[in-house]
Amino acid sequence: MSTTTTHRGSWFALSALVLAMLTIGLDTTILNVALPEIATDLHMTSGQLQWTGSSYTLVLAALMIPAGGLGDRFGRKKLLIAALLLFGVASALCAVATTPALLIAGRCLLGAAAAFMMPLSLSVLPALFPDPAERARARTLQVTATAMGLPLGPILGGLLLSHFWWGSVFLVNLPLVALGAFAIARFVPESRSTVAHPVDLPGAALSAAGLTAVTYGFIQAGSHGWLSPDLWLPAAAGALLLAAFAGWQRRTSHPLIDLALFRSRTFNVGVLMATLSSFALFGLLYALPQYFQAVQGSSALATGLKLLPMLLGMTAGTRCAGRIARRTGDRPALTAGLLLAAAALAAGATTTVHTPYAVTALWTAALGTGVGMTLPLAMNSALGVLSTERAGSGSGLLQALRQAGGTIGIAILGTVLTSGYRGGVGVGHLPPRTAGAVRDSAASGVQIAHRSGSAALLDSTRGAFVHGMNDMLLTCSGIALVAALLALVLIPRHPRQDRAPAPRPRPTEASTADTGVQGPSGGALAPSSAPVHGRSGPV
Repeated sequence: MSTTTTHRGSWFALSALVLAMLTIGLDTTILNVALPEIATDLHMTSGQLQWTGSSYTLVLAALMIPAGGLGDRFGRKKLLIAALLLFGVASALCAVATTPALLIAGRCLLGAAAAFMMPLSLSVLPALFPDPAERARARTLQVTATAMGLPLGPILGGLLLSHFWWGSVFLVNLPLVALGAFAIARFVPESRSTVAHPVDLPGAALSAAGLTAVTYGFIQAGSHGWLSPDLWLPAAAGALLLAAFAGWQRRTSHPLIDLALFRSRTFNVGVLMATLSSFALFGLLYALPQYFQAVQGSSALATGLKLLPMLLGMTAGTRCAGRIARRTGDRPALTAGLLLAAAALAAGATTTVHTPYAVTALWTAALGTGVGMTLPLAMNSALGVLSTERAGSGSGLLQALRQAGGTIGIAILGTVLTSGYRGGVGVGHLPPRTAGAVRDSAASGVQIAHRSGSAALLDSTRGAFVHGMNDMLLTCSGIALVAALLALVLIPRHPRQDRAPAPRPRPTEASTADTGVQGPSGGALAPSSAPVHGRSGPV
């Protein structure tokens, strides 16, 4: 196969993989527009509804760190194809589920597959793109695809539900993952760590249990409040388990992750910027669909279409950031993007019940542009310090930190919105049970107001939700502003090499090294000493 053909195949494989990665972002948000129909069809309780959403997040958080390490050990391409196929099987299972238990089981499988797909899809890029500049472009496309799947979820979900039954929101994954699996099998060479170290089973168990407990605790905060033992007991247990995990990683001869990454300023700043910039996106996607539906009465399809300006803004922001960063470095682009996001969120915090959609479209487009400028650059910065030796485990660590930070951020933002809503809605004249339903959510309050014909309750519910949403958007704006100031302080003015130190070889490693990268048929493409796959080459 010629070099030109191989290069074209690499970009085709990336294109298919980008489409497959869209499914992860889609599955995070597409379910929200389908839940009312699913709940009615499967006769689900509120607890079952909560677990339908939370099970995906819990399994995803638990398995990302072990997934990256297993890819390094057994082969990234092999496990990535298996994860894509599992994602397709789990999607089909969710689509045909006839009971809540079967749907929740399918969501757990989706989370497990996504936990492997996210880090491994990034760790195979060195095998596809040996050139650092091309690899950076490929990483940007990967990260942007996953992020764009978040706002695309409600759009696609609303479109599907207007023509098909709720199972279609899961079946849409099948052609995407099938194309991705075929392209990876055909064009991506196998790669793994040059050191065939044993799997760190105690480390995998401690990291999975710790991340699960922390994530579960902060998910519970949205339902039970910040003072509830349902939050602090599992969160504290998770923190202890993660502390034990860190201690074990220092002692074991074959750690699951490379703790030297935390000595890299570039890695730490990249993780911090990626997590903080995600808060703006999380906040918008948490509140704005509820605003469109509960306050302005939009359908699921109309709600999705109203998020299009943000999607277009993200596309424009990604292109702008790349050009700015190539000319001036990452710091100006990251700072400008975060400042733009902060300004857009502050503008959004002035929303009223009767704000015209044109105004909302302007600030959501500006926010999308800001996020598009910051998130891919921050992720690229952190991933750029990883050695090919630990590309999988390093990518898994980065994604796990972002996932945990995002879960905590959603809990914080949700609590701010809920507190503002409950403090502003007037339920003093209602029976206790009805008052509790109104205080539970704006959607319930609007339904009760329509059934009872109470214009006063309708106005109170809508006004209280907008008040809580504005408080939350203002909080997001403050976080984005702090992130912009941190970018100015922490990111160096001039780019410099800042690679994480490679893990020191153990006495037994020399005899266990494999032959490096293998072709699709299993033949070796490069010896273990080649720069592309040795410890001397950065990812």
